[in-house]
Amino acid sequence: MTDVLRRNAFLVDALGSSMRSGDHGLKTVPGLLRKILSERSWREFITQRGLHVRHERFVDFVQAPPLKGLGATMELIDRIVGRDDPELLALLRDAKRVGRGHRRDSDSESLDSETAAYTATRLAAVAPDELAAVQRGEKSIHAAALAAGIRRRRVPVRLDSAESAAKTLRAHMEPDELQKLARLLTSAEE
Repeated sequence: MTDVLRRNAFLVDALGSSMRSGDHGLKTVPGLLRKILSERSWREFITQRGLHVRHERFVDFVQAPPLKGLGATMELIDRIVGRDDPELLALLRDAKRVGRGHRRDSDSESLDSETAAYTATRLAAVAPDELAAVQRGEKSIHAAALAAGIRRRRVPVRLDSAESAAKTLRAHMEPDELQKLARLLTSAEE
């Protein structure tokens, strides 16, 4: 067991060092991160100084100072991972779920990245051509999900103004759907 924990620490040290070493080191980060996430090496390891480290949540591992963690932010991890590698996105999403019984970060960028990871995974399975368009920079992940039917088009509607709501709906709904809505709104049935 100790050998496994020391190997985990070696991977953690290599990842942390690569993240701090500039452009050349950053090229190795996705591969190291993939290995650490797939093997869950971040959960438990023994540092070079013999300190036994355990993390319940991935965010704690990321934010812990070097040797105990990466000394980074989730925003940096999300930027490094990007949105082009569905497998790495899925591994990151799974790692973020570990320990969710604890307080969860409410950072919207992390949530957006998790949603993008899930969407990229779905696109890879359902519409690989749409995912390829995202990877080539031709479409946003949202546009690709709409085109693939994974997401439905939505628009915000003001609820404090019937006139504003009607104007928005007229601008965005097909005439037959508007008529159907009008019938539903005026019917006595619930």
